[in-house]
Amino acid sequence: MRLKDKVAVITGAAGGQGAVEAKLFAKEGAKVVATDMNAEGVQEVVNEIRSNGGEAIAVAHNVTSPEDWDNVVKEAVEHFGAIHILVNNAGITGEIQKNIENMTIEEFENIMEINSKGPFLGTKAVIGEMKKADSASIINISSLSGIYGIGNPGYNSSKGALRAMTKNVALDYAKHNVRVNSVHPGSIETPMISHMLDANEGAGRKAALMGIPLNFIGESEDVAYAVLFLASDESRYITGTEIVIDGGSLLQ
Repeated sequence: MRLKDKVAVITGAAGGQGAVEAKLFAKEGAKVVATDMNAEGVQEVVNEIRSNGGEAIAVAHNVTSPEDWDNVVKEAVEHFGAIHILVNNAGITGEIQKNIENMTIEEFENIMEINSKGPFLGTKAVIGEMKKADSASIINISSLSGIYGIGNPGYNSSKGALRAMTKNVALDYAKHNVRVNSVHPGSIETPMISHMLDANEGAGRKAALMGIPLNFIGESEDVAYAVLFLASDESRYITGTEIVIDGGSLLQ
């Protein structure tokens, strides 16, 4: 029960890493506000949490909408009375193979809206409630692409921006005991990238493994347990930093 009596908002919780995080947080005692544009999918996740004895609500949510964020905060406070944790998990990759010459302005802006503006709006929306708590934690799901060059310019820019914003907010709100950290996964088995890994009869997977010293592709649980640590009071002396979860890829 590492999150006993904590209220956690997790975006992009209908599938992939977000769903795993929501279920793990509930198992560890958190009251979970699971949000996603996929209202049916996120409700299924909440139903599973409840069937296992956990507490959770589902909220249909577009992370680029300030009004939707206001509603998420309202629902969280009405149902559970507070907000202690925010996991800015929702995101998109765009087409990894694109370079700056063949990426349109519209494609770039769409990625930035979801991956950077979404967490900005989320942080802005919850910070007032977090300042009322004894302690709070924001975890921004960035990417290895926020540190190095692989990816497309929109995705890398959005994840790099999220890494930088993490440090800014961490410094500004440390005096309120609000911790802010970023997590940077490498290749993880999620629906977002599985089609790329399995492309060309598995050639994508073989290529990915060549760049991973630990020689296996991570799973959503590998990210979720790191996020759990940052959400818990076990990480009370950690703020403004990044945790890389990549099997050693960044070492090369």
